[in-house]
Amino acid sequence: MINNKDGILNRVTGKKTYQFRGALLDWYAKHGRVFPWRENTASIYDIIIAEILLQRTQAETIERFYQDFINTFPSWEDIAKTGEKELANFLKPIGLWRRRSVTLIALAREMVKNNGVFPRQREKIEALPGIGQYIANAVLLFNYSIPQPLLDVNMARVLERVFGPRKLADIRYDNYLQTLSKEVVKCKKPREINWAILDLAATICRRNSPLCDECPVRDICLYFGLSN
Repeated sequence: MINNKDGILNRVTGKKTYQFRGALLDWYAKHGRVFPWRENTASIYDIIIAEILLQRTQAETIERFYQDFINTFPSWEDIAKTGEKELANFLKPIGLWRRRSVTLIALAREMVKNNGVFPRQREKIEALPGIGQYIANAVLLFNYSIPQPLLDVNMARVLERVFGPRKLADIRYDNYLQTLSKEVVKCKKPREINWAILDLAATICRRNSPLCDECPVRDICLYFGLSN
């Protein structure tokens, strides 16, 4: 069994987690989505910009916008010297432009001060403007190769359907889901398993009308078992 000090994960076996990873990685190798920020040539700047833009926005929307953003603002320095109104106007096609403009410029100015280098300590990363748990996890995962979950509502949906529901509404504070997600991505391919879960959530394990018969983990999924 996988357990934390409260025994909150006593529902989850190591065997099931292993099966989940294996099936998803095999599926991802054939069906994973292709995005420019997932390319081997993508820099940490490219990746973190994508992750910031992806928050509360569909990946396909960002894909159409992303390259124009990177071409126009190829570095933290380019964002830092841009006015908030100018950046907000540029961000209008993807929504939430005012908030994103303020956040990106404040973060860019701090990154310029740090010579473009993110700190390694989580508390220092989260102290940067606009950086919450999700982006901090992304920095640790992509910049320092430390296995961390890209835990959002989509990943939460997949994990809860397969392994069982959380207790708290806010996923940032649910001990069960936090511990489970970290355990699931603790493997030799943490980037790929994160992407696999997110891609499964987008294409098969959808919020409405999930395509359970096409799911690679249906045989170990609690939701599928209860609905059939």
